[in-house]
Amino acid sequence: MGQLRVHTFDWSGGWVRKSPWSVAYSRLPFADSRNLCLKLQWHTSLPPPCKELHLYGKGRGNERISCASGSASFLPALISPPEEPVLKAPPDPALANRDLLPIGLSERNFSVWDFWSLWVGLVVGVPTYYLAGSLVELGLSWWQGIATVVIGNILLLFPLFLSGHAGVKYGIPFPVIARASFGVRGAHIPAVLRALVACGWFGIQTWLGGQGIHVLFNTLLEGRLSSCSITFLGTTLSEWVCFFSFWLFQIAILWDGVDGIRKFEKYCAPLLIVMSVALLTWAYITAGGFGSALLAPSWSIGSAMERRRFWKVFFPALAANIGFWSTISLNISDFTRHAKHQVDPILGHTGLPIFMGLFTFLGLAVTSSSEIIFGRVISNPIELLGQIGGVLPVIASVLGLTLATLTTNVAANVMASANALANLSPRIFSFRVGAIVTAVIGVIFGPWQFMKSSESFISTWLVGYSALLGPLSGITLVDYYIIQKTNLDLDALYTTNPNGKYWYTQGYNLSAIAALFLAVIPCIPGFLHTIGLLKEVPIVLLAMYDNAWMFGFIAAGLMYWAMVVVPQFWNRRPATSEDGQNSN
Repeated sequence: MGQLRVHTFDWSGGWVRKSPWSVAYSRLPFADSRNLCLKLQWHTSLPPPCKELHLYGKGRGNERISCASGSASFLPALISPPEEPVLKAPPDPALANRDLLPIGLSERNFSVWDFWSLWVGLVVGVPTYYLAGSLVELGLSWWQGIATVVIGNILLLFPLFLSGHAGVKYGIPFPVIARASFGVRGAHIPAVLRALVACGWFGIQTWLGGQGIHVLFNTLLEGRLSSCSITFLGTTLSEWVCFFSFWLFQIAILWDGVDGIRKFEKYCAPLLIVMSVALLTWAYITAGGFGSALLAPSWSIGSAMERRRFWKVFFPALAANIGFWSTISLNISDFTRHAKHQVDPILGHTGLPIFMGLFTFLGLAVTSSSEIIFGRVISNPIELLGQIGGVLPVIASVLGLTLATLTTNVAANVMASANALANLSPRIFSFRVGAIVTAVIGVIFGPWQFMKSSESFISTWLVGYSALLGPLSGITLVDYYIIQKTNLDLDALYTTNPNGKYWYTQGYNLSAIAALFLAVIPCIPGFLHTIGLLKEVPIVLLAMYDNAWMFGFIAAGLMYWAMVVVPQFWNRRPATSEDGQNSN
């Protein structure tokens, strides 16, 4: 009789990680002496529903477990403290650099408050404000708009929770996690798609920040800024100068890396909350209330016609809200890898629907009040700043807008793109180099084009890219939880050895790529219809595009599962009498 510690075992057909376990073992008189019977007793602070487990198997890796009393719980394994990630062999230089290697527990410094601060910094910004006004412009009432935002972000919590687990457990970023599902080389596909969306958002946020600076200087100079038009770009020279000034300021912040982003978010979060409350208070006092829009009756959806009208707007609006942060839900492991415990990001992510709901109300309330204050509805916050008047109020407002834009841009967009570029070529792209490339591509995107109208912002931009990100989330989550069962081979993620677990076919998992391709195709006609290239599109395809993220998530996940699991099921060897004896 002896004692040993078991950290990984197979339970109910799935790999589950539990630690620590005290194991008493003894050999049984089986014909095969390698068979062991292990009696496990769980010693943790969490009371398990199953106190005693009996493990049967043929040595390593293929054990089965039966429960002596009750049934074991999967939840403690998901929230158990991570172990120190260790690579047993040197990583391939073509697949690793400092930003892609696992982060040790001693180097992690993100707490619950850091995640809440992150979400405050991400949420409080011009795009969220603009999104709130856009929902009302599409026909939703103020309370319907807020409800749509909150529902969409509550739904998004589930992929956020699930996607962040691998980051905490292994200390690795999204591009490395994607190697398990798409292959060591195929991981470039989801990483590049995520990076392109991040570059587009970086350009949009930088343009909005530059517009805020333009408003400030135009006020200080009493409207005497140069208005020399650059016609082929559809903007003015002074706007371009402000745009690039803000662009350079962000590069300076990013030069300090991830820790600089964490500190910036942490210290700016309280200031952003104070400034948001100040703006809301100013609107309420100046207007003598929040205006007619908040007091107006909402759509009555009692009749069939009004129900059709409501649902026609609601589902695209819901898809847009899910798509709004589906970017972060895909690569949230880039942040959770800096957490020491699974509970920290789980509690921290609960701030998303709370802050989104509150800031959406602020945007709608201030927009409504602008009708009383200025005689017309002003849904663009930058235009609103230009109407406030007075040097000190404008300076304070632009400072708040600039901070809000910075906190969103450097965290939500640069992190994903820089890591994706590092995954493409670790030798060339460090975090700093990746951040600069992201900033350059963001300008090439022409961000001012997406801000022309609510329709282009929501239906073209938000819903459009969610058709790409939804399938990626579905595939990576199905692979991690159902195929890999939350157990990744760290060394195999950093090797180009053809015998490696994640090498698949020349480094590409064709099943994942096919599932992605097949899930995106049905959304293409709806996108082409939205931008005016197709006039007639079947209503089914339009519905798929209007719900692009949810459709892609479910469709790609199911197809990937079918391509991987079904062949394994049919190729499984028949059970032997010895297997039946061992499982009893």
